[in-house]
Amino acid sequence: MTVPPEELELAAAFPPAERGRWREMVKGVLRRSGAATDDTPLDEIEGLLTRVSYDGVPIAALYTRDEAPPGRPGLAPYVREVRPEGEGVAGWDVRQRHAHPDPAVTREAILADLENGATSVWLRLGDGGVPVRALPDVLRGVLLDLAPVVLDAGAATAEAAEVFLALAAERGNAADASGNLGADPLGLAARTGAPGSMDEAAALAVRCVREFPRLRAITVDGTPYHDAGGSDAEELGAAVAAGVGYLRALTGAGLSVDEAFGQLEFRLAVNADQFGSIAKLRAMRRLWTRVAEVSGAAEGAAARIHAVTSAAMMTRRDPWVNMLRTTIAAFAAGTGGADAVTVQPFDARLGLPDGFARRIARNTQTLLLEESSLARVVDPAGGSWYAESRTEGLAQAAWTWFTEIEKAGGLAAALDSGLVADRLAATWAKRRGDIARRRAPLTGVSEFPNLAETLPERDEAPPGPGGGLPVVTYAQDFEALRDRSDAHAAATGARPRVFLATLGPIAVHTARASFAANLFQAGGIETVGGAPEEFGASGAAVACICSSDRLYEERAADAARILREAGAVKVWLAGKGTYEGVDDHVHAGCDAVGVLETTLHDLGVSE
Repeated sequence: MTVPPEELELAAAFPPAERGRWREMVKGVLRRSGAATDDTPLDEIEGLLTRVSYDGVPIAALYTRDEAPPGRPGLAPYVREVRPEGEGVAGWDVRQRHAHPDPAVTREAILADLENGATSVWLRLGDGGVPVRALPDVLRGVLLDLAPVVLDAGAATAEAAEVFLALAAERGNAADASGNLGADPLGLAARTGAPGSMDEAAALAVRCVREFPRLRAITVDGTPYHDAGGSDAEELGAAVAAGVGYLRALTGAGLSVDEAFGQLEFRLAVNADQFGSIAKLRAMRRLWTRVAEVSGAAEGAAARIHAVTSAAMMTRRDPWVNMLRTTIAAFAAGTGGADAVTVQPFDARLGLPDGFARRIARNTQTLLLEESSLARVVDPAGGSWYAESRTEGLAQAAWTWFTEIEKAGGLAAALDSGLVADRLAATWAKRRGDIARRRAPLTGVSEFPNLAETLPERDEAPPGPGGGLPVVTYAQDFEALRDRSDAHAAATGARPRVFLATLGPIAVHTARASFAANLFQAGGIETVGGAPEEFGASGAAVACICSSDRLYEERAADAARILREAGAVKVWLAGKGTYEGVDDHVHAGCDAVGVLETTLHDLGVSE
C-alpha cells in the first residue's frame, strides 16, 4: 500500500521551476519589445520589470518562498490576523457613517442601517455634522449595549463625550456601552491646525477604564495624512507616532501600559489598490506589535483597526464607478484583517448620501461577508509571498518615517514645523503627476469619460473643519477641466470641440483616433472626426491628426497644411514625430492635463 506524503506537492508531475530559466524566458519577451537586448545580463532582467511605490518599496514581477516566509495566524507580530469569535457579524464590524445635520433624518438612517446589516454607528457631530446636544434624540431607539457608537466631534469632543456618557449612564448601560468617544487631539491638529487637549483625551480614557469598561476613548486617525495625498507608509508612520504620543499621555495620567493600549483604535484609509491596502493593514499590526514589545505591554496587544474606504479616490464624475472602487477597497479591508469597515456611499462627493447610496454601501459589506464568505477564511492573503514581502517592505518604510517624526520631537512638533506637510506635499506632487499623465488611470474621469452623463442631485453637505493639512482628491484636476467645459456649454449652448483628422482606412487610424478622443473627452472636449478636408464644416478650431506612423510620413504635412488653410488655430498629432505644420503631440504618457488646459485655452474656454 502506498503511504500518502505528509505534504501535498502540487507540482510534483512537473520539473522544478528555476528562477534562471524564468529570467531567460522573460528576456526573450523583453527583447522583442525593445526593453532588453542580447547583451542584457540575466540578473538585470527582474529590475526591468520592477516598479517602485511612492514609499520607495520595490514591487517586483516575481516572488518566491525566499522573499518573505509567512508568520503564524494569531501570533505576534499579528501580521496574519485571526478575529476572535463573536466580534462583529461573521468577521468584522459593519460600521456606517452618518453626518446629516438634521437629527431626525440621521436617526431614521441609523435605525434603517442597524435593521439591515450594519452593526455599529459612526456619528459626525459638531461642525459638518449633527448638533452635539441632539445626540440623545439621534440615538433614541439604539441599544447601546448591542450597537457600538463611535463619535467624531472634532473640537467638540469633550462636550460630545459628556453627553454620550451621561446618556449611557442614564440608560443603565455604563458597563455595557461600547464604541469609541473619538478623542484625537493630534488628528484634530492635522485637520485644522488647532490641536485639541491631550489632558482632556487622557481624562476621558481614564474615565472609560474606570466606569465604562467596554468603551474606548481614543481614535488614532490616519486618514488626514491619506487625504492630503500621502502614501501608505506616511499614513502608517504618522498613525504610529500619534499612537505613541497617546500612550505617553495616558500612562502619564495614571493608566497602566496595558490599559492605555486598550483605549486606542486606529482608523486607516483603504483604496482601490487592493494589494497595497491589504499590506497596509497587515503592516499596521506589525508596527503596533513592535511598539507594544518595547513598551512592555502584555502579549496580545494587537492594533484594533477601523478601515474606511478612501475619500481621496472618490470622484464626482461618473460617480457610479465609486461602487466598484469601494467594493475593491472593502474586499482589501476584509482580506487585510480590519476589525471594523466603513464603505463610503458612492455619491459622497456630490453631497449628503441618499438612502439608496447608503443601502448599496451597507450591502457591499453584507455580500462580502455572507455571499463571498470572506470572513470565514483566516488571513486570506497569508502565505502569498507577494503580500508578505509587500507588508514587510511597507512596515519598514513606515517605521523609518515614524522614527523621523520622533526625532523631530513627536507628531505635534512635526506638524507645527511643517515636516509632515512638506513630506506629504512631495508625495502628492508625484502622484498628481502620474494621474495627469494617466499612468494612474481614473475610470470614468481620465479614462472613458461620459460627456452625456446626468449626475444625481444631492443635498449639499455642510463643510467640515479646515485649516490644517490640505484635502485633495485624485480626480480634482480632470474634474476642474470638466467643470470649465460644463460652464462653457451652459453659456454658449455647445461644448468645446476638437476635430480628429483621420488619414487612411478605418483599420489604420482607429486606434489613435480612439486614444485621442478618450484624452480630449477627459477634459470635457467633444470630438468629431473625418478627413482633413472636412475640418471647415466641423465647427472646431483645433484639430488632431490620427493615423499610422507610415501614413504620417506620407501625408501628415499635407494634412496639417489643409487644416491650417481651413482655419485651425492648433494642430496636434496622435503619436510622435516631427512634421511641418504640426504644433505638438498627444501620446501615451503625455501630460494629459497640460494638453487639455492648453486646448481649452486655444478654444476660448475661460477658467
